Amino acid sequence: MTPIDLFARALHFQPEGTVRSGERRMAAASGGWQLATFHVDTDADVHADHWEMHPSSEEAVCCLTGSLRLYLRPESQGEAETAVRLTAGTAFIVPRNRWHRIELDEPSDIMSIGLRGGTRQEPVAG
Repeated sequence: MTPIDLFARALHFQPEGTVRSGERRMAAASGGWQLATFHVDTDADVHADHWEMHPSSEEAVCCLTGSLRLYLRPESQGEAETAVRLTAGTAFIVPRNRWHRIELDEPSDIMSIGLRGGTRQEPVAG
C-alpha cells in the first residue's frame, strides 16, 4: 500500500462508489467527481488571465494554505466582478455554469472538487 501524492495525482470518485488515483483532468470527462490539489506560486499557475466554467457541476474551491481571491464574472454587462477572498482553511462553492478565475495574494495550496466534463476557458477581456 502506497500513499497517494495529492500534489501529483487526482482522486476520481466514480458513481458506483469506487475511488481511484489518476491523472488530473482539467477538462476531460472522467465519469465522476475529481479532487485535485495544487501548489501555486504565481498568478500564471492559476491562469488568472482566463475565465473558467464547469457545466457539469458546482465546484468547491478550497484554500488549504496561503490566500487568494476568486472572482466571479458579472452575469450582466456593466456589472462589476464579484471577489471572494479565501484564506487558509476556507472554501467557496462556485455555482454550475458560472465563469470564475483566481488571483493569488501569496503562494497557496488549493484543492478543487468537481466534475470536469465540458469545462471551458476563455481569456479575460483586457
